[in-house]
Amino acid sequence: MSTVASSSTGEDRMAADLSATDYIDSDDPAIVAFAKAAVGDATDPVEKAIRLYYKIRDDIRYDPYGVEMTPAGFTASGCLKRGSGFCVTKAGLLAAAARAVGIPARLGFADVKNHIATERLIALMGTDVFFYHGYTELYLNGKWVKATPAFNIELCEKFKVLPLEFDGTADSIFHPFDAEGRRHMEYLADHGSYSDMPFEEIRDCFEREYPSMWKPDGKGKGGDFAAEAAAEN
Repeated sequence: MSTVASSSTGEDRMAADLSATDYIDSDDPAIVAFAKAAVGDATDPVEKAIRLYYKIRDDIRYDPYGVEMTPAGFTASGCLKRGSGFCVTKAGLLAAAARAVGIPARLGFADVKNHIATERLIALMGTDVFFYHGYTELYLNGKWVKATPAFNIELCEKFKVLPLEFDGTADSIFHPFDAEGRRHMEYLADHGSYSDMPFEEIRDCFEREYPSMWKPDGKGKGGDFAAEAAAEN
């Protein structure tokens, strides 16, 4: 599958940002039903985007141990079916749901440090750098707005981190400070934006940088991330 990166412009790029793909499968019946139920009676694109953001942020649990390094594991419909995901797959789900209700959407990625993590997760990763941290870009009122639906509010409370809010007009990315005002996250590098999930690119990076995170079949090694967060905080 080809990935349309940020160098593409014009009508072709906008069409790609509205189209279903194998990963951002906005035409999947479950995605369509989920998106329509989430937006309810909203007709304004901004209000639709806000409702989708909060639905995915809080109803789809953040679980870095449940990552599957397989194409199927990175689909939006797979994330929805599991009811959990990590930053990349939750961003993909938001993009798919937005496209399902007519909002152009694409994916953005950046490397960050001092992310929401536990001692066990850092030990498995072998670093405190989170490569290809994912977020969604939504085209609203003539401009692209960034939204990060990764961390559900219950998890933020366990980590004592302020949850990211989204109003459809301003970028909502990263957690620069925790709830007590201490620096929590540092931006390191930007990978740009994509009309489709760059699975192979992410997989190659993760396998190189996090060799201890997955079993040979691509499944995560498991764990209860929320329980670890509660115990440590």
